[in-house]
Amino acid sequence: MTRILDAYVTLFSRNYRFMSKTTDTMEKLVSLCKRRGFIFPSSEIYGGLKSCWDYGPLGVELKRNVKEAWWHAMVRRRRDVVGIDCSIFMHPKVWETSGHLAGFNDPMVDCKLCKARFRADTIENQVCPKKPSKRPGDCEGELTEPRQFNLMFKTNMGPVENDDSVVYLRPETAQGIFVNFKNVVDTSRMKPPFGIAQQGKSFRNEIVTENFIFRSREFEQMEMEFFVPPAEADEWYVFWRDARYKWFTDLGVKPEKLRLREHDSDELAHYSKCCADVEYEFPFGWKELEGIANRTDFDLQRHAEATGRDLRFFDDQSKERYFPHVIEPALGVDRATLTFLVDAYEEEELGEGDNRTVLHLHPALAPIKAGIFPLVKKDGLPEIAHQLEDDLREYFNVFYDQSGAIGRRYRRQDEIGTPFCITVDFDTKTDQAVTIRERDKMTQERVPLDQVKAYLDERLKF
Repeated sequence: MTRILDAYVTLFSRNYRFMSKTTDTMEKLVSLCKRRGFIFPSSEIYGGLKSCWDYGPLGVELKRNVKEAWWHAMVRRRRDVVGIDCSIFMHPKVWETSGHLAGFNDPMVDCKLCKARFRADTIENQVCPKKPSKRPGDCEGELTEPRQFNLMFKTNMGPVENDDSVVYLRPETAQGIFVNFKNVVDTSRMKPPFGIAQQGKSFRNEIVTENFIFRSREFEQMEMEFFVPPAEADEWYVFWRDARYKWFTDLGVKPEKLRLREHDSDELAHYSKCCADVEYEFPFGWKELEGIANRTDFDLQRHAEATGRDLRFFDDQSKERYFPHVIEPALGVDRATLTFLVDAYEEEELGEGDNRTVLHLHPALAPIKAGIFPLVKKDGLPEIAHQLEDDLREYFNVFYDQSGAIGRRYRRQDEIGTPFCITVDFDTKTDQAVTIRERDKMTQERVPLDQVKAYLDERLKF
């Protein structure tokens, strides 16, 4: 097991060997994720599959909570946004119309010596697989001229493989929203300004995958297309840009690690009027976390032209018919999950030789909401603790632990981000109360048994 873990950590340290502090931080976080059941390499017993990841028992809870926090903020709390869940496979002409077949490319170069392939536009941030102390092209290997590489995965649908059976794994969830615009308007009676949100898997055959789960070929997205009258597009762009930045700080991300960066005109996609990235300072540098773009009316117009369907919105008050403009906040679930993990990770020195590793996750995101501990394994305390566990499990993900000293049990929960630890002690039998210890300040409070649920309810809100 030790050899497997060492190889797992080494896999991610290659991209960080120029930055010793970064290497240390990421290696420790990656090790914690494997050791405590957050994230595993896919197909590990077969040696793994590059850039593919499996979320373990704690990781899947954290990821579900990230998705729920986004859905709560973007859909459930708003009367002007509805949800949708579209098929991964779509008619191939969708991707022709959207421009993905012709333009969804990255420039690629090959090393003639080791045959490795690299993104030409980020070559300075990559390492030679044969000589990791050097970058591609700085070793003996000669690089080819750049050529365009399409990032979509292509496969065949049905029993016969020919040109007519070709389909693609979607590289984004947005197009499913655009082609369903008319369906949603007709069935939900929504009218601009309104949004359609979606969460789901996307696939991109990236030339370079890097930085743990930051960039991979299979990932999950959370996107919302907000359809607005053209005259209101600038106003709504600013609104969603600022709202998406605030979502991260509301969930505990350190403001000094976040920034909003407006794209220069030469960075904009041909269909965008403006775009801003929410960026986070990862141990490996400032990287895009979420993009907020004004896509204008490009997508609806293109699909209307390709299909002959009228995708304009008819305003029955003004009697105007128009293509709405679209403001799009687009966020990767895995990238957001990594952000919350990196931002929450801390090694604390508590004095007198006492140290702890802790994840300061927002309580609403924490995989386990409370640890429940009987002080000892006898005198009826486990029975009380199990009853409390059963009562709380109806509402929260809780964990029962009676193994080891109470301080050691606290440390185990600190390391996985559990915000509260509840101890059933000898006094519980007489005063019908428990001690609740808070993770970050390590303060303790006596709470009656019949008020524990209300106590957690108040502190676990998004």
